[in-house]
This record gives sequence, structure tokens and C-alpha cells, in this order.
Amino acid sequence: YAPWCPACKQMELTWESFAKESERLNITVGKVDVTQEPGLSGRFFVTTLPTIYHANDGVFRRYRGSRTLEDLQGYILERKWEAVEPVAGWKSPSSITMHGMAGLFHLSGWIRQIHSYLTGTLGVHAWVSYAIFILATLLISLFLGL
Repeated sequence: YAPWCPACKQMELTWESFAKESERLNITVGKVDVTQEPGLSGRFFVTTLPTIYHANDGVFRRYRGSRTLEDLQGYILERKWEAVEPVAGWKSPSSITMHGMAGLFHLSGWIRQIHSYLTGTLGVHAWVSYAIFILATLLISLFLGL
């Protein structure tokens, strides 16, 4: 979820009620703010918000059903998750591919922080910051190419 997302805000009370029922359902319910954890956003290939996953014994399934409390509970109690095809191996959050994707999301966040520091704190013009990143990219590529 993201705090600015209207659909996430709309579902918030339902999700909190679902979390309160977690002990009775013998599950763990959580939520992750993708603005604070961009690596997880990449690792789980989050393209829409809110995105709900069911994980059991390292197998991940994306929940695409109705967002009502009754349907969420039914998904668990009636074991409807068993009929849902697991996330493909290469797209699984535990795969090496998605580890790499998470790393790219972390890198982009780091680059954004450096850009903000250069432009906001040091007062460097945005185009100068872009030029620095272009030069750094070229030098790193040259070094790796050697």
C-alpha cells in the first residue's frame, strides 16, 4: 500500500479488521508501505495498489478477489488459495531475478536521494546534477568494460 493511494485508504478499515481476525484464522497479516520499502515493491513486482499476496511455505500467490472482509476470510477459511496458481518461479519474490529487481529499486532510491542532496542542500542546478549522473554512468561503464 501507499499512504497517498485512494484505493488503499478505502480498504484500510477492512484490512485492519482482517488483521484482527488473523489469530482466529491462524495466519499473519501485514502491510508494507511501498514508499518506505521500495525494494519490496520491486521484489514483489507491485504494479497496482493495493497489492495482496498470500504466502504459505515459501509459495506466493497473488490475491485478485473481492476486497471485502468476508471474501478475504473465505479465501483463507475455505482454502481458496489452493486453486490459485502460484507466482511463476522467475517472478517469485524469493527468486534471484526479483532480488535483482529489489536492488534496482534500492539503487533508484539512492540516486534520487543524491539528486535531492545535490539540488536541495548544495543548491546545484538540476541539469548539473543530471550531467554528474551521466558522467558517472559513462565512467562506470568504461571501467566495467575494461
